Amino acid sequence: MCPTCECQATCDTACESPLYKELDDFIASQPKERDALIPVLHKAQQLFGFLPLEVQEHVSKAMDIPVSQILGVVTFYHYFTMQPRGRHTINVCMGTACYVRGAKKVVEALEEELKIELGETTPDRRFSFTSQRCFGACGLAPVIMINDDVHGRITPKKIAKLLKNYGSVKSGMKKDESFSGVF
Repeated sequence: MCPTCECQATCDTACESPLYKELDDFIASQPKERDALIPVLHKAQQLFGFLPLEVQEHVSKAMDIPVSQILGVVTFYHYFTMQPRGRHTINVCMGTACYVRGAKKVVEALEEELKIELGETTPDRRFSFTSQRCFGACGLAPVIMINDDVHGRITPKKIAKLLKNYGSVKSGMKKDESFSGVF
C-alpha cells in the first residue's frame, strides 16, 4: 500500500501521488551513480516525512540498487527514520554539562507531559522525542532543541509552557522566560 495516498500501489505499480512524481523527477536529475543514494533518501524523507519500506522499494527500483543496501543506509544513519516523525522534533542534550545540570529531569518531565518515551512520536504526530550527546551550548545547560530553536536553562517546570508555544498542552509561556534562539 502506498504510504502517501493509501492506494494499492506497490513498488511494481505506479502510484499517482504527486510525491512519488516529485521523487522520480529528483532521481532523474541526479547522476546515475550510487553516490546519489543519500541525496535521494534525503529528498524522499523530506517529501514523505519518513522512509517506510514502500518508499525504499520505490527508490530501489528507480535507482537499480538492492533494497537491502538501501535499508542498510537508512538504518545506519541517524538522520533517516522508518517511523513517522512528528511535526516538531524535541531533542534533549545529554552531554555532560546538561546532564549534570538536570537533563535527566527534563527528559522525565517531557515523557510525563507528552506521554511517550525517548525515540517515540506522539499519536497525533505533533512531537517526536529524541536525545543527542552534545549541542555545544554548555553555558546554557540544560538545553533542548525544538526543531531548529534552541532553548537553554530549561527546568521541568518550564516544559508545559514551552510546549504550548508549539501547539501543545496546558498553559502559556512568555518568550523571555528561558533563553530561546537559533545558533
